Amino acid sequence: MAQSANLTVMIAAVRKAARGVQRDFGEIANLQVSVKGPGNYVTAADKRCEKVLRDELEKARPGYSFLMEESGSVAGRDADHRWIIDPIDGTTNFIHSIPFFALSVALERKGDLLCAVTYNPITDELFTAERGHGAFLNNRRLRVAARKTLADSVLAWGIPSIGEADRHDQFQRELTRLQPKVAAIRQMGSAALELAYVAAGRIDVMQGRGLEPWDTAAGILMVREAGGIATSAEGERTPFETGTVLAGNSELVPLVKAEIGKARQAV
Repeated sequence: MAQSANLTVMIAAVRKAARGVQRDFGEIANLQVSVKGPGNYVTAADKRCEKVLRDELEKARPGYSFLMEESGSVAGRDADHRWIIDPIDGTTNFIHSIPFFALSVALERKGDLLCAVTYNPITDELFTAERGHGAFLNNRRLRVAARKTLADSVLAWGIPSIGEADRHDQFQRELTRLQPKVAAIRQMGSAALELAYVAAGRIDVMQGRGLEPWDTAAGILMVREAGGIATSAEGERTPFETGTVLAGNSELVPLVKAEIGKARQAV
């Protein structure tokens, strides 16, 4: 797999930052955990990982801007380029020693996603994508699944946390409509990895709500480069505008979006 200089820089930064995360994984008793809100956690590992990523990327590309989960937005001299970083997507899984979380980095130029890396440091699965050059898992090209019917499909469906009580009823309505029509529904705890799994054909459709750009930026590019659709679950606006994402192949996404619409009408 040929890769650009930008993607090479990103992979090196992610692998370096992942070393500390690998050391901390499983050290439940020693983790320093803070609560940002109900059901929303941050660990010292998140902060250390984000600092390594920022330092390495800034060293390689001085002046680029940043949007990071823990440190927020940092304007650089180069306003056209922006790194979008989630140091550990799936922190709740991480602090419970569940090996389903990822470091996720995307590079954006003038609002367009250029490159993406999502890395699970426990399974050593490195998902990458570049605009116009495809998506890959450890150098193997990815394609979204080709299933065409809901009855054959596995969906990853975001379950709202204790801090998202306003979405509990909506989730139940959607679940009531979809559960009898699909092969299975899963909730895996990391939007970044769920989107990567869609790109890899492991999950047929992924839906998430209450998401930030750092949760989805890398995964959106991966799905699109793997031949799929990654759009908003709400109306015609973008995932970044609505904080929602619906991803899968071109056959299934419209079917699922129609069911979401029917669930909304049932209120």
